[in-house]
Amino acid sequence: MKKVRLTSFQIIILGFLFLILLGTLLLMLPISQANGNATSFKDALFTSTSATCVTGLVVKNTATYWSLFGKCVILCLIQIGGLGIVTVAMAFSLLGRKKSV
Repeated sequence: MKKVRLTSFQIIILGFLFLILLGTLLLMLPISQANGNATSFKDALFTSTSATCVTGLVVKNTATYWSLFGKCVILCLIQIGGLGIVTVAMAFSLLGRKKSV
């Protein structure tokens, strides 16, 4: 059986994808919304993607729509997404350097 080797960039992309999907699932939970209803997949996916990619776009008003749990999920996505962007920038920086022999 052949082992699949992922490049570092593929791992970063898959990590972002996993984080976005996990955030989407958490934001779809009724505990995430202030009035206790479940959020649609489309709204949760957009919010999770926007938070992870640190764009700041929202579909629902964050202050009134999301519960404390939902706001914490969004905050964690922003923090991890920001760290991911720094990681990608650092990877490009390290790969751009000349290697000494």
